[in-house]
Amino acid sequence: MNKLLPFIFVLLWSSAFVTTKPIVDNSDPFAALAFRFLIVAIGFLIFSIYQNLSLKLNKKDFIQSFSSGVLFHGVYLGGVFFSVSRDIPTGITALIVTMQPILTNALAGPFLKEYVGWKQWLGVILGFIGSAMVLGVDIGVTLPTIGIIASFIALLSITSATLFQKKYSGNIPLPVSNMYQAAGGCFFHLIIILFFVDPFIEFNSTFLIAMSHQIFLVSFGAFTILMFLIKNNSASKTVTVFFLIPATTAFMAWIFLNEQLTTIDLLGFLVASLGVFIATRNK
Repeated sequence: MNKLLPFIFVLLWSSAFVTTKPIVDNSDPFAALAFRFLIVAIGFLIFSIYQNLSLKLNKKDFIQSFSSGVLFHGVYLGGVFFSVSRDIPTGITALIVTMQPILTNALAGPFLKEYVGWKQWLGVILGFIGSAMVLGVDIGVTLPTIGIIASFIALLSITSATLFQKKYSGNIPLPVSNMYQAAGGCFFHLIIILFFVDPFIEFNSTFLIAMSHQIFLVSFGAFTILMFLIKNNSASKTVTVFFLIPATTAFMAWIFLNEQLTTIDLLGFLVASLGVFIATRNK
């Protein structure tokens, strides 16, 4: 089952990009995320109580969980949602943030004292080439600068969050840790709402369906899997599967949005898959 978790994660995480657009079309991105992580925090709170898990944390563990939530759910997702709300195509946003393994591999050695071998670097290179082939960024298209900047801020945030989580994660039960992380994300977005934006949400059927998907399948499902993978694997190997996300997102768009996949797209998916296999397989 553990071997299937990375692929389940990729499917769930990729699907989030498909449902981000209808959310930001019907709400302010930060109001939507504050609402999402309020529900997520309450959900993990109820589950933790049901499991008779202690909610008390020492100061160090609380700061670690809360800060990780600010980085993962606050800055990273805030950057992604803001980027899409400024009309950056979700595929381009996905491609930018999935450059994360390059930064993580570069920093895992000095920050986590992990050994990063040539096979992992080869996997990273193939993964990035495959993702770029699938998405085919057109340099002739004019994209809003603020949206591109937001995507790169999201990239830096999820990279630092992954390294931070791997280095400082303790023995906190996963539901309790997820609860405090969701609270950290909600707090971040409330601060943004309070000082920088005029929040609004249209609670129509499109918004509710897309938001329900992101709450239950992504926040409760994919994020829990990600935390499990980070805790039980090296950071550099864990994040390499992110290179499958742009290709999988494009494939989902072909199924659900009737967007066509070209021969180059299919070849890129195979190249990215080969990169993930090389970088993550056991010696």
